[in-house]
Amino acid sequence: MSAAPTHVSLDGSAHATRGGVDGDGRPLLLVKPGEPLHLLPAAEDVVVTVDLAATRTLGGVDHPRGLLKMQGWARRVPAAETRDAAVAVAARCPDEALFAAVEGGPCAPGLFRVDVGYVIYLTGQESGMLDAEDYLGTGPDPFLDAAESMLDHVNAAHREGLRRAVEALTGEPAPEAWLWELDRYGATVRAGTGRPALIRIPWQRPAAGPRDLERALAHLMGPSH
Repeated sequence: MSAAPTHVSLDGSAHATRGGVDGDGRPLLLVKPGEPLHLLPAAEDVVVTVDLAATRTLGGVDHPRGLLKMQGWARRVPAAETRDAAVAVAARCPDEALFAAVEGGPCAPGLFRVDVGYVIYLTGQESGMLDAEDYLGTGPDPFLDAAESMLDHVNAAHREGLRRAVEALTGEPAPEAWLWELDRYGATVRAGTGRPALIRIPWQRPAAGPRDLERALAHLMGPSH
C-alpha cells in the first residue's frame, strides 16, 4: 500500500499523525510524548479513526489520489514486534524518533497498530465502505513497485509521447498529460488544464508479470518508446 497515515481521531478530536502500514494494510502510528495515544497503557486499546492518504507528485506538486478512513482499535505494538513495525513505518515516513521507539522507555515515542473494523474509501469519483474481512483480504497489485518505477520514468522523460498517444486514442487534445496510475489491468492518464480528466486505458489482457506490463506500456507509447 502506498498510502500513509495523516490524521488520527480520538475521543472526537483529530490530530495530525505520522506512520505507515504493515504487511496486512493495518495502520502503524508513530506516537510521540505529549500526544494523546502516548499515555495509553500497553495492555489497553482505544477506538480511533485513522485517515490514510495517497498522493501523486506531478511536476513537483502533490495531488491527492485517494483517501481511506479506517475505524478500529489502536494498541501499542508489543516489544518483540517493535523493530519490524519501525522498519515498515520508515518505508513511508522516515523519522529519527523511530530509533528511540525501538529502544523503548517510558518517555520514548511509541508505535501503535490499528486493528481495522471498517474502511471508507474515496478514490476519484468512487466511494464506498468495506468491512475488515474484505479489506484485509485484498492485497496490493503484485507489480506495484515495478509499475511505480515505469510510471515515474514516463512522467520524467516521455510526457510528449504520452500526450500524442492519448490524443491518437481519444481524438481530443490532451494538454498536461501525466501517467496517473499503472497496473496489470491498464493505465490511467491525467490530462487537461483547470479541471483535468482521468482517462482509463485498459490492456487487451491483464499483464502476467512486470515484463508484460512494460510491453503493454511500450505499445501504448508507440514504437519509439
